[in-house]
Amino acid sequence: MAEIILVIGSNGQIGTELVTELRRIHHINQVVACDIRRPDYDTKNAGPFEFVSVLDKENLKAIFTKYKPTQVYLLAALLSATGEQNPKLAWDLNMNGLLNVLDFAIDFGTKRVYWPSSIAVFGPNSPKENTPQYCTMDPNTVYGISKLAGERWCEYYFQKYGLDVRSIRYPGLISWKAMPGGGTTDYAIHIFHEALKKGSYNSFLSAETKLPMMYMDDAIRGTIELMDAPATQISIRSSYNFSGLSFNPEDLASEIKKHIPNFQLNYIQNDPRQKIADGWPKSINDEISKKDWQWQPKFDLEKLTLEMLRNLRKG
Repeated sequence: MAEIILVIGSNGQIGTELVTELRRIHHINQVVACDIRRPDYDTKNAGPFEFVSVLDKENLKAIFTKYKPTQVYLLAALLSATGEQNPKLAWDLNMNGLLNVLDFAIDFGTKRVYWPSSIAVFGPNSPKENTPQYCTMDPNTVYGISKLAGERWCEYYFQKYGLDVRSIRYPGLISWKAMPGGGTTDYAIHIFHEALKKGSYNSFLSAETKLPMMYMDDAIRGTIELMDAPATQISIRSSYNFSGLSFNPEDLASEIKKHIPNFQLNYIQNDPRQKIADGWPKSINDEISKKDWQWQPKFDLEKLTLEMLRNLRKG
């Protein structure tokens, strides 16, 4: 019987590229893109697409009944900055959407579920440098709170029901293919668009705000590598620390100036996203990921900047 993979939340920053890569690896009809909006990208229109709301249990059940998926990637969520504008909706979508999918995965015999967590699970009292897998976690955004609670549910479903749930705590993700969806690390994408369009950028984060980041190609590859790893190698059933590189706006601007010498970086004062970023780690210890499923990033800041500018100029 052919493997069927559902990607729920397929139109987002991660889903856009994950669907494309999964369809490159598998037969195109084995990967079903699902979202509340029709996709914009031809690569997704070329394969099966379903309208799905993770909060509509009847709708969700109908999709599970139709496809009986062997794998599900649940990416639907409200991100950090957007979630703060509507915290109860963020909690409902991020939490109840996860529980609905976990329940149907058990009911329909889904072999493996992927659900993304985030560095937002850490908080003001978490260690800032080389943040370990296990430490104080006191998130101060509804996004972070929902992700931390979701991690506990994922581990609970594994321990109680034997459901093979896997997860990564994503850092800020940088991509040229799709616009970001309302996260605190989004400046690191907008800066490239504005550098090419205007030659300047107004950063909502301060010059010294160093945050963990990752180029999307690494994130997609790492996600699929985790899902492909034998279950015997998976020791973390909450969510794995996952690291690429760390930098602040000044570091990124300096790298951009190597390609756009007259680029100017300015700063906005008192943006609410600054307070969110101040509670997050500056760098992440992901030694367990490296040990369990041999994770290794390929993109440093120089290579990331070159790829972003080259691809955006083509577009």
